[in-house]
Amino acid sequence: MSTHETITAAPDRTRTHTWQPRPEPTPELLGMTGLEILRAAQKGMLPASSIMSTLGFRLAEVGEGFAAFEGDPGDHLLNPMGTVHGGFLATLLDSALGSAVMTRLPAGTAYTTVQLGVHMIRPVLSDTPTLRCEGTALHVGRTTATAEARIVGTRDGKLYAHGTTTCAVLRP
Repeated sequence: MSTHETITAAPDRTRTHTWQPRPEPTPELLGMTGLEILRAAQKGMLPASSIMSTLGFRLAEVGEGFAAFEGDPGDHLLNPMGTVHGGFLATLLDSALGSAVMTRLPAGTAYTTVQLGVHMIRPVLSDTPTLRCEGTALHVGRTTATAEARIVGTRDGKLYAHGTTTCAVLRP
């Protein structure tokens, strides 16, 4: 079952996105490590997070203590000043940071962001080429975790933003 929504921004512009509902927490899913869950999502065996289709980004790479997402700026992300809204960059950062932490979590363990630090370096325009956000877990302990991430242009290699997180580790 998929869900979709069409948003009309102007008479000549629409944006439709489709997402899969979140899976039920089955014993099989609860028995997977964070890395296994992300790898299954990357292979299409589990649905991607709905925020990814909403904003237009994807899980590009995942490994132990590492996660990378790529996103494509566009008119649908513009703020009133005509630049891409900072929330898009913050969401890319939060996704990479949290997922980097998630790759180090054992089965049945979750996390939640308790602090997100975002530093915007340069503006992103609607025609800015694909951005890549790479996150690395720095510390994953029993109750807290930290990570850092950077957003760079895939064509120009320029740094657009960087950030850090502190996560609460939620054990069963």
